[in-house]
Amino acid sequence: MAFEEKRAWMMAVVAVVGYATYAAVVLGRADGRPLADVPYAGTLLWTVAGAIAASIVAHIVISTVSPEGANQSDQRDREIHRTGEHIGQSFVVVGAVAALAMALARWDHFWIANVVYLCFVLSAVVGSTAKIVAYRRGFQSW
Repeated sequence: MAFEEKRAWMMAVVAVVGYATYAAVVLGRADGRPLADVPYAGTLLWTVAGAIAASIVAHIVISTVSPEGANQSDQRDREIHRTGEHIGQSFVVVGAVAALAMALARWDHFWIANVVYLCFVLSAVVGSTAKIVAYRRGFQSW
């Protein structure tokens, strides 16, 4: 398995686990009250920081355990990375437009922050998935 594919798997797993942790904590705090009234900001910041730290640690561990190819990438790796990033970044744009629309409609901050966070997570997962599929099924650059 190429090192960049390992990195894509790591990013997808960290994003899903981080968001699942956030959702579980916030939903657990709801206890029958509206979600917009649940304290979420601290949990959101800690899960984002935790995901960043976990991906750094995972990258170090992967580089240590299987160092072959850790500092190398060829043209195919660069093309797969670029294409996966373009695909994933579309969700960042969707999240920004959705947050803008929600802010203009004067939605509660809870919903705006959560749609932005969800779109960041979707960006990481979809971009990583596109990279994994390209590595597994082949990649045709245009």
